[in-house]
Amino acid sequence: MARGPRYHVLFRRRRNGKTNFYYRKRLIVSHELRIIIRPSLKHITIQIAEAQLIGDKILSATHSSELVKIFNWQGGTGNIPTAYLTGYLAGKKALKENLENGVLDIGISKAVYGNRLFAALKGLVDAGMEIPHNEKIYPPEERINGEHIANYANFLADSDVTHSKFQFGLYKKRGFHPQDFPTYFEEIKKAIDAQYK
Repeated sequence: MARGPRYHVLFRRRRNGKTNFYYRKRLIVSHELRIIIRPSLKHITIQIAEAQLIGDKILSATHSSELVKIFNWQGGTGNIPTAYLTGYLAGKKALKENLENGVLDIGISKAVYGNRLFAALKGLVDAGMEIPHNEKIYPPEERINGEHIANYANFLADSDVTHSKFQFGLYKKRGFHPQDFPTYFEEIKKAIDAQYK
């Protein structure tokens, strides 16, 4: 371990790779609400937080599992279309609570253009929230609506029947055909609109 007058130990959360305090400070001194997007392997979580002296106050929270519980979403809960729909749902909920703008907080995640973080951001913006960003970071439209999943399912069905049963086995067990992904995506989006008029 380093020793010397100029050496200092980093904060524990920085050592554990959980918080980058340099970026967090810049977000907090902006005095804007923070739109926190955190993806895991299976889910997407979106929170709107206000920084206070005692800690962050969560004003609104949305989890991708809500799509399953409320809207009977049959697709996966961690892919790009689900990230967009979770962002869209989070935006509609936020607007209902008069939370109209904020700044994006992606934590220690790398900003990879076109990934799930920015699909969720597009969902928030399409719902009506104002978040500073550049539209070049969005995923292509065919990835947002799940067209790429439908195309791959069609490719597997035409080439290897045995493999396609295993690839989308969970979808088919639920009674959902991945070839219908874009249509199903639009149905869920309309259902969200209907619930948050």
